[in-house]
Amino acid sequence: MGMGNLTSTSDDILACARSLIVAGGYNGFSYADIADVVGIRKASIHHHFPSKLDLVRTLVARYREEAKAGVAKLELQVSDPLDQLRFYVGYWEACIADASAPFCVCALLASQLPVLPEAVGLEVRAHFRFLSEWLTSVLERGMQQGQLRLTSSPRAEAEAFMATVHGAMLSARAYGDPKIFAVVTGQLLVRLALRIPCDESHEAQ
Repeated sequence: MGMGNLTSTSDDILACARSLIVAGGYNGFSYADIADVVGIRKASIHHHFPSKLDLVRTLVARYREEAKAGVAKLELQVSDPLDQLRFYVGYWEACIADASAPFCVCALLASQLPVLPEAVGLEVRAHFRFLSEWLTSVLERGMQQGQLRLTSSPRAEAEAFMATVHGAMLSARAYGDPKIFAVVTGQLLVRLALRIPCDESHEAQ
């Protein structure tokens, strides 16, 4: 058995848990549910993750690592700040449209923070901080390059951007309509993009 197979069971467990949380929240699934989906015994899950807290804490930490890797890759492939924001929004738009990940697991868990174990809450907050810091840096760069029009500080704009993206997920779910996500986030990008009004450009000629 190769090394790849060793990690695949825990990967399967984590992937299954993520989709179950997105569907029904922290308390919406049990190890029995995962055992059914993954096709293993409950004891096998406990072997990898002794408790649900261990499982979900690991899941959120892993999710954050994936997000960091995704952002690093995006920074390498796309240098333009507005395009980076478009790409980030587009990523979620695609996930919601094909229902592969119709909701950010951290946004969903954030809505349940009062009932979550503290160790899970810490990981969820860390993800929000990471995302906010990245968005702040993108908005700062866009402002410095004269590409983005910010009406408040980059930090405040980043928090508003993140809240709008998560709120758009919620609206798409509430209406049962994936297209609502793009309706909401499209406005966000239009508002941030610096556009020279047509009449000013005519006068300059």
